[in-house]
Amino acid sequence: MGYMRRMRSSGIQGWVTLKFVVIILAVGVACLVLYKTAFSSSCGLLFTSSSSQGTQEEKMLRVFKGASMKNKTMILTMVNEAWARPNSTLDLMLESFRIGCNTSWLLKHLVVVALDQNAYSRCMKLHRHCYFLATSGNNFSHGEAYFMTQGYLEIVMRKIDFLHTVLQLGYNFIFTDADIMWFRNPFHQFVGDVDIQISCDDFNGNSLDMNNRPNTGFSYVVSNQRTIQFYNFWYESRKKYPGLHDQDVLNKIKHNPFIKNIGLKMRFLDTLYFGGFCQPSRDFNQVCTMHANCCKGLENKVRDLNLALQTWQTFMSRSSSCRDMESTEPPRWKCQTRTPIGE
Repeated sequence: MGYMRRMRSSGIQGWVTLKFVVIILAVGVACLVLYKTAFSSSCGLLFTSSSSQGTQEEKMLRVFKGASMKNKTMILTMVNEAWARPNSTLDLMLESFRIGCNTSWLLKHLVVVALDQNAYSRCMKLHRHCYFLATSGNNFSHGEAYFMTQGYLEIVMRKIDFLHTVLQLGYNFIFTDADIMWFRNPFHQFVGDVDIQISCDDFNGNSLDMNNRPNTGFSYVVSNQRTIQFYNFWYESRKKYPGLHDQDVLNKIKHNPFIKNIGLKMRFLDTLYFGGFCQPSRDFNQVCTMHANCCKGLENKVRDLNLALQTWQTFMSRSSSCRDMESTEPPRWKCQTRTPIGE
């Protein structure tokens, strides 16, 4: 009888132990699923399986590691099929890097983020660092995303979400729209102890004045807790301002007390160095970038950017090297399709 009681007792204990192990395993699996779901949400990457998610995450980190500088700084641009087609904006931007002053070496730190498979395939033929930002439920490959259409709004807010992820991973970045020509290395124009330095449609002369009209097509952002919080706030603010693009949302929130509360430091870049068709740079000896802002329509942008490249090449042809380049005449950017600021 004592032997049988011991057998029943040990059997009960074994069943309790087994049940406890099963519960622990179930809780562990649930936590793992929740963790991966949370990470996917923060990254904006939605995948069909955990294995494919891991693969995408690994690819992203591998591309970033290969392109980043020693201080974990990268240059990022984002294109869909229309912007990546032959002779479109991506081709022009890459050419500007090659012919600019002290800019060709920066190509090894440029990551082209493709929003669809066609853009990714085209990028792989042109450039070393390409990343396909797979997004569930959205297809950005249906031609040009016209200004302020639903497709356009999805792309520009997708950009903010993605840049938030980049900051969370500890990377600093220059983000540049693909319709920006790089004529000089811009790093010399950035200052320290500032979290976000951003270009302007209309620069009023005071780089710290929040009344400047920022343009989100070009920015230099340092990864820290302040910028991570701000980009999340920016992205979430789209819900409060539906129907507005990222730039208009920024204009709505730039005076919000939240920015002061987190101690974010923002600086607006002078259009003398970072010009555009809204407010062109007037000095060949200083201009770093030229943006096809205030220019609607991809075809118009491509035509006017080609003219900008020709203007730069004419200036370059007058000197034997970048160090010898000097001009006393202001550049005459031949923008044929300029539209008013804010339209």
